[in-house]
Amino acid sequence: MPRKPNKVLGVLGGMGPAATAEFLRLLAEMAGVDKDQDHPKVLLFSNPQIPDRTAAIVGGGEDPAPAIFEGLRRLESWGAELLAVPCNTAHVFIDKFRDDLHVPLVHIVEETVTSARKASPEGAWIIATSGTLYSEIYTREAHRQGYSLLQPSGEIQRQLQLIIGLVKSNRLKESGETMAKTVMELWNKKELPVVAACTELPLAFIASGLASTGMVSSLESLAGACLQMIYSSS
Repeated sequence: MPRKPNKVLGVLGGMGPAATAEFLRLLAEMAGVDKDQDHPKVLLFSNPQIPDRTAAIVGGGEDPAPAIFEGLRRLESWGAELLAVPCNTAHVFIDKFRDDLHVPLVHIVEETVTSARKASPEGAWIIATSGTLYSEIYTREAHRQGYSLLQPSGEIQRQLQLIIGLVKSNRLKESGETMAKTVMELWNKKELPVVAACTELPLAFIASGLASTGMVSSLESLAGACLQMIYSSS
């Protein structure tokens, strides 16, 4: 029986643009349908001008919460019945007003930890922005699910911030080369999959040439959970 979408998805993107584009590609690839008409309706509001999330958390930068909230409310007003934000660090701010949204939001952190727990029950490395790590949003969710996440050292974290910047500046080849070296450093310490808990990092991992089984992608986790809800009969 053909799959038929039952909900309109609203996506607040632009954090960053390449990650948003990859999320939309994954929605199309993972839908598992045969013709255009069976794909879901997707409303996209891409706003790259939302203030930097990590800078707000660790460096006293401008608060992005008002712009994120306004963007999600705009998507609701356009007719979104389900919301998604392909940016992990943004959820540090979303958690403060999630209950004020009028439609359900698919939470990237909750879904990614769930995916990691299924893929590697013995635990995983978390690779993310410094803001995400500092906020402990993944630590709390992992604890809630009874899951073990290992965090990189300070020097490796600086390399990961560099990789994220390379993806944002469209220097994918360089990001992949640096990612390969960085992940191998982690695997020399303990060979566990990496949880790409920043939506730029799956792009760098793909460019690294490392085996896909070595990564749990937050973008794939979010896309899969969205599709499950979109095609749900309830």
